[in-house]
Amino acid sequence: MSKPSVAELRPVVHPEGIKDRASGEHWAGRLYMREVSLRWTRHLVNSRISPNQLTYLMVLTGVLAGAALLIPGIAGALLAALLIQLYLLLDCVDGEVARWRKQTSVTGVYLDRVGHYLAEAALLVGFGIRAADVFTVEGASANWMWAFLGTVAALGAILIKAETDLVDVARLRSGMPAVQESAATPRSSGLALARRAAAALKFHRLVGGVEASLVILAVAVADLVAGGLFFTRLGVAVLAAIAVVQTLLHLVSILASSRLR
Repeated sequence: MSKPSVAELRPVVHPEGIKDRASGEHWAGRLYMREVSLRWTRHLVNSRISPNQLTYLMVLTGVLAGAALLIPGIAGALLAALLIQLYLLLDCVDGEVARWRKQTSVTGVYLDRVGHYLAEAALLVGFGIRAADVFTVEGASANWMWAFLGTVAALGAILIKAETDLVDVARLRSGMPAVQESAATPRSSGLALARRAAAALKFHRLVGGVEASLVILAVAVADLVAGGLFFTRLGVAVLAAIAVVQTLLHLVSILASSRLR
């Protein structure tokens, strides 16, 4: 069976609106990865590999990105950033293959969400362990406070996603239809303004997998120049603080909006 062309694939696997979803499409997907993924998808749609198998591979790649941070120095940070890019690619490809084959499923959606939880948590926990100096770069023993802060950041990243996903769970159990994006705007004008300001600054994105991997790489370069782990530890502290604050703000935003009504 011949491979479909990119032109044939695009209208099927990238249906109208998929790149325009405010909360469903990552900026990297819109900017470049959706175009890269099409070139991979055309080679996979006629293969024996299933969409769910691609999702499992995505999950594994994301977890390995966190494990890569156990490699000391710039090499571990660079490998983690590259693995996160592969993770993002597979996150695009699994859905594209499923749409082309008409094999989309509830199981696939569930695995995809679990994969996002695991990958982002693994990356942030790995970052914390890296900052804990388990390789005794700076001291005679590891400082596990930094591993704890990395775990706090990971928990925050998971809770932010869970708060969003649980809106659909709550609505479904109450017999309500899926929430519309317009319902995300808080009913209070003051909260709506604050939400728009936070969205414009996009600081909350820093605990996401792609953004966190770039932060980790940047602080690794800074530590390579300066020596020690100062910038890595600063990065862990900043991401932990952002995760905690964003978890609380996101919860308030949901409760103050029409998403649960």
